Amino acid sequence: MKFMILALFVAGAYGCGLPTFPPVVTRVVGGEDVRPHSWPWQVSLQYKSGSNFYHTCGATLISDQWVLTAAHCISSRTYRVYLGKHNLKNNEAGSIAISPAKIIVNENWDPYRIRNDIALIKLSTPVTFSNTIMAACLPDSGNILPQGAPCYVTGWGRLWTGGPIADILQQALLPVVSHSICARPDWWGSLVTNKMVCAGGDGQLASCNGDSGGPLNCQSPDGSWEVHGVVSFGSSMGCNYPKKPSVFTRVSAYISWISNVMASN
Repeated sequence: MKFMILALFVAGAYGCGLPTFPPVVTRVVGGEDVRPHSWPWQVSLQYKSGSNFYHTCGATLISDQWVLTAAHCISSRTYRVYLGKHNLKNNEAGSIAISPAKIIVNENWDPYRIRNDIALIKLSTPVTFSNTIMAACLPDSGNILPQGAPCYVTGWGRLWTGGPIADILQQALLPVVSHSICARPDWWGSLVTNKMVCAGGDGQLASCNGDSGGPLNCQSPDGSWEVHGVVSFGSSMGCNYPKKPSVFTRVSAYISWISNVMASN
């Protein structure tokens, strides 16, 4: 059963996690340009500097008025949420920038140990779903992905270690790494908790294509896409670094928190 509160928000012709233009999912090593608008819940979180806004993090639209991102992406800056984007350099029909009404960082966020790296943004106005803007599904509470599950990280992150930020949204296949492996001493060790999910890290698949705060997209048996992770840390080690996979906040560990925040705000 999908996250029930979504039934209140995701309605009409646009169900959660079912893009009008399905992504072209391949086993390409490294990142690649996505099919335009094939991840329509992908958000560009942008901060204001002077009179302009600049991309800083990824995020995920999970309802018509709520966006999920990482706590470490949030500071005292002025932000906007840009939806329906493919190429950040272009003015694109159907894309829209909305200011936040509220930003709620998890009350247990610990920046020193990188714990509970999750935040929610309430949009100042609800967004109308379309072919280019719709919500991702959320997984069932407590759901644990198996070793090797094929998931995709998406974002406008660096194209390679030290390289330029992408203009066009990128995707990269990152198979899930089980907690028992990821927590080994020669992997991430005790830095990884059971409220995180690891993906990639085999020395071949890119781990830097997804911006901080962006989604780890995994397809459920019914064909819909669920956001199982929020990009937290790992890419600082460099892309394709063996035994240092990307680490995501495990969304299924925070379903109650997400539900409570949305219901009380």
